Amino acid sequence: MTDLLHRILPGVQKPARYTGGEFNEIQKDPASVRVNVAFCFPDTYEIGMSNVGMRILYGVMNEMEGVWCQRVFHPWGDMEEAMRKHGLPLWALESQKPVKDFDMIAFTIGYEMAYTSIVNMLDLAGVPLYAKDRHDLSQMVFAGGVCTFNPEPLAPFFDFFSLGEGEESTVEIVSLYDRAKAEGWSREQFLLEVSKIEGVYVPGFYEHVYNDDGTLREIIAREGQPAVHTKRIIEDLDRAYYPTKMIVPSTEIVHDRTNIELFRGCIRGCRFCQAGYSCRPVRRKSAAVACQQAIESLEDSGANEITLSSLSTSDYRGLKELTDELIPYCERTHVNLSVPSLRADNFSRELMQKLQTGKKSGLTFAPEAGTQRLRDVINKNLTEEEILTTCENAFSGGWSNVKLYFMLGLPTETDEDVLGIADLVYKIILKWKEFGSAKKRGLRIHVATAFFVPKPHTPFQWEQQITMEEYLRRCKLLKSHFYSKSIDYNYHTPEISRLESVMARGDRRIAPVIAEAARRGARLDGWDEYFKHEAWIEAFKVCGVDPEFYTTRGFGEDELLPWDHINVGLTKKFLLRERHTAYESKVTPDCRHGCAGCGANCLLKEAKCDA
Repeated sequence: MTDLLHRILPGVQKPARYTGGEFNEIQKDPASVRVNVAFCFPDTYEIGMSNVGMRILYGVMNEMEGVWCQRVFHPWGDMEEAMRKHGLPLWALESQKPVKDFDMIAFTIGYEMAYTSIVNMLDLAGVPLYAKDRHDLSQMVFAGGVCTFNPEPLAPFFDFFSLGEGEESTVEIVSLYDRAKAEGWSREQFLLEVSKIEGVYVPGFYEHVYNDDGTLREIIAREGQPAVHTKRIIEDLDRAYYPTKMIVPSTEIVHDRTNIELFRGCIRGCRFCQAGYSCRPVRRKSAAVACQQAIESLEDSGANEITLSSLSTSDYRGLKELTDELIPYCERTHVNLSVPSLRADNFSRELMQKLQTGKKSGLTFAPEAGTQRLRDVINKNLTEEEILTTCENAFSGGWSNVKLYFMLGLPTETDEDVLGIADLVYKIILKWKEFGSAKKRGLRIHVATAFFVPKPHTPFQWEQQITMEEYLRRCKLLKSHFYSKSIDYNYHTPEISRLESVMARGDRRIAPVIAEAARRGARLDGWDEYFKHEAWIEAFKVCGVDPEFYTTRGFGEDELLPWDHINVGLTKKFLLRERHTAYESKVTPDCRHGCAGCGANCLLKEAKCDA
């Protein structure tokens, strides 16, 4: 296989995607390994190697004695073509061993449009697609990641799902497999035992029954199985495993830098944001530990940039303490320190000046909606005054490039709200004319609009998605009111957002559609150059599934939802209350101004929410 691979590599783009051998890659003596895990990321090397969660779990598993975790990524189109032409099966980077020869095949899934890539990777590996067709203890296929909070569209393909944060549960799962392999268990016996681990869901032990109108009537659990599965969380991030000896990529990746995670969860409660709700409760890493990890990572990797990451980094309580320690170190070592995920309401000029003493790069903010009424509907907790004051501070400090992200199709949105985006942008331009101190470069405002996708475990999980035609009408309406040459406007492809909505809120009837679309060439659907909408259209027709059932129809509040048996710590009572509050255009204060009673605190056994 290695000789064939070496003959193929000169003819494909970026051969380093497929060779392994990077600095800090984990190598083990195969003779000492009892359990081989193929850790698969359903996208390209550049995307997967930028994923912090994958790096964490790669390290966690390789810390285990007798376990070797190896990385697998989806090939680019030219490599896939060569693989199929020469009969080369999908392999792992560390050993070039075929994925089909591994004991366990794990996927991390963070984006719904990766579903066909999962199917395609199994096909490229020569692994049976459906769980029912895999019979012995080998080729145990499982997955984790935020998309598994509604695992049902993928349920027929996977033996089990690991729900929530995996630092502890992954060790328990792999250790159980080690025992099962040593004792010669059957596949059924292992699945019964692994289902007893908290946070593990075995879909084959559940039956879904539908009403005549297509809605879900009942989820029947096999005897001995719980009616609801609760996600796992890590309570103490200071003691949790975090790799400071990360693999240094051999080729450029999307986020080619060191990343330090500051906290998990979010205090804000934006009603459209799945991550903000499903990752609760808030747990914070201390500034001292974050600083130590940052310096160790930088010195080991030689990276010239470090990012402090979280869902809303400027909400990190220790941010001043941490940056006061890191900035002098970064200045001495010529390392660029970046702090993304900043909010306009607490973004200070002092912090901007500290972080960027040289060239002023662009500022990025996400007001999400153009009017205060609609920002209150989505609970953005951000006023126009705060946005404009932030821009005033930035412009007077030398910044001249602003990126603004909005959504179109949000619940209760009207044309007035759409045009409110244009109005807000022009108010920002006026601030530039008044306060800009770098006018030689000129102002650039990049405006992007996304197509709202209702997501599970949010107050908007029941909402209708507007049609693609209506979304494009609103995009055109907005564009027609952008008159300044300082504005660049882009909008997301509506076909992708429509499919994302189907996958996000789908049930088990979507699985054959995914398989059929993959058979027709769909894969890497998040890449414009590979997205094949026609393959999806034909797949829906062949499988007799109407995508509008999961998009424009919306869901009834009394309807059984495909993900109702997955508990991320939020009560349905809370989500419904937030939905009704949204329709009253009322805001719910963030967690620091009083607990809203979402229920996530119940997941904590020892500590309290660290909001």
